[in-house]
Amino acid sequence: MFLGFSRVAMYSSSTFVAGVDHTTTRLSIDNSQVTMKALITGKTLPVEEILTIDIKPGWKKGTKITFPEKGNEQPNVIPSDLVFIIDEKPHSMFTRDGNDLVLTQKISLAEALTGYTVHLTTLDGRNLTIPINSVIHPTYEEVVPREGMPIPKEPTKRGNLRIKFNIKFPTRLTAEQKSGIKKLLAP
Repeated sequence: MFLGFSRVAMYSSSTFVAGVDHTTTRLSIDNSQVTMKALITGKTLPVEEILTIDIKPGWKKGTKITFPEKGNEQPNVIPSDLVFIIDEKPHSMFTRDGNDLVLTQKISLAEALTGYTVHLTTLDGRNLTIPINSVIHPTYEEVVPREGMPIPKEPTKRGNLRIKFNIKFPTRLTAEQKSGIKKLLAP
């Protein structure tokens, strides 16, 4: 028979007589929420339990957290494990690629040719200023070491921040503009 109850107090006393340890345990049930009928016939009552998950830096989508024997509790049945699986919420600026963070910046053709400075706020609230003096072409990627996600098994290490660029080209140019660009970029 399974007896559910709302609150239990357990008292224990020990005595040592003639080389034998005598332990008496008394179970006291606060039956303010349990009816007499339930105390006679047995009843399962729901009990709320708060489970806490400490999210570790760098955990990836798919990480499993298991609470042993906390699921499907029923009388006379061994409870199963309760398993939570981490799913990442998309971010408005960054995407994750393994331990790296990827950011795509929209820039003009003039900025791509003459230099650009990336200003951003990291996920942990720091402000970064990253000057880029190279010519930025469509497949160019700026890598900032150790500004990505923490590596779970090596918390002092981090992935990289990879900055990609979406270059906005003009949709049309006048004859005069084309001529000027040819003169400017001629070998």
